[in-house]
Amino acid sequence: MKTKPRRSILFLLCALCAVYGAFSQAQTYPTRAVRVIVPFAPGGATDAVMRMIAPRLSENLGQQVVVENRPGGAATIGMDVVAKSPPDGYTMGVANLTFSINPILLKRMPFDSEKDIALVSHISVLPFLVSVHPSVPARSIKELIALARARPGELNYSSSGQASATQMATELFKYLTKTDMVHIPFQGGGPALIAVLSGEVSVYWGTIPPLLAHMQSGRLRVLGITTLNRDPAVPEVPTVAEAGVPGYQAAEWGGIVVRAGTPAAIIARLNQEIVKSLKSPDLAQRFAAVGAQAVGSTPEGFAEHIRRERETWAKVIAAAGIRIE
Repeated sequence: MKTKPRRSILFLLCALCAVYGAFSQAQTYPTRAVRVIVPFAPGGATDAVMRMIAPRLSENLGQQVVVENRPGGAATIGMDVVAKSPPDGYTMGVANLTFSINPILLKRMPFDSEKDIALVSHISVLPFLVSVHPSVPARSIKELIALARARPGELNYSSSGQASATQMATELFKYLTKTDMVHIPFQGGGPALIAVLSGEVSVYWGTIPPLLAHMQSGRLRVLGITTLNRDPAVPEVPTVAEAGVPGYQAAEWGGIVVRAGTPAAIIARLNQEIVKSLKSPDLAQRFAAVGAQAVGSTPEGFAEHIRRERETWAKVIAAAGIRIE
């Protein structure tokens, strides 16, 4: 008759020990270097943004933050490393738009993005500029819509790859405006930009820095920016929403994640130091160099962002019939 009470007491003691252990770990965290997995090759905007944050985050955490690139598998290889790492806060990952759409697009995922990953903070937004070759007879978003409707299937657009952020942003435009433009995917943003500069394609959604010089020289005509607010780098460029597509909003983004089960106190510490790092005045200027904007959010705010993203892209992917084999 005394067995059950004893078991209950033992269970309670074990639970208390676990809580105390997690609390103690969080109090001393971090005691060694922290790595950040970027699931893309070096040199891209996502990689550049994290490498800009890393030195300031190292300073704020009091331990070195090491950026490690693990590209491949539509970003699933790197994120799988995070999903299978110890839940101790010493391995973080950088999620971006692929994190939102992979569960919709991929038949098989090596991890469960909801059960195996915990969110820490939304860190950046990377707007796109809607650009056209000068030969295209459209000088505004409204004129581009009218042209695409008058010539369905005749205009083509380039992207940095199948299911890339640039394709998704363009397909959202098509979805909301009920227009038909043909997708021409390339291996990266560089070739996609060259295609519109040469006139091989008519339209390209690209990030600000690579397009800016071509916009100023007249080799490209920029019609709008894809975020809800104008960008200080190109204040004269209207948002797509204000230029004729109410509610339109699309951008590449970045956020920090860790393995699910990481103690809440460690996630809170990471969030605090990441947000603090993002408020550093020198980062705003460095972010602008790659066309990014700093965000910083609570884990809950980041979760809401991803929820909205998945809701939007599920509709777009279904309408466009986008597939990844």
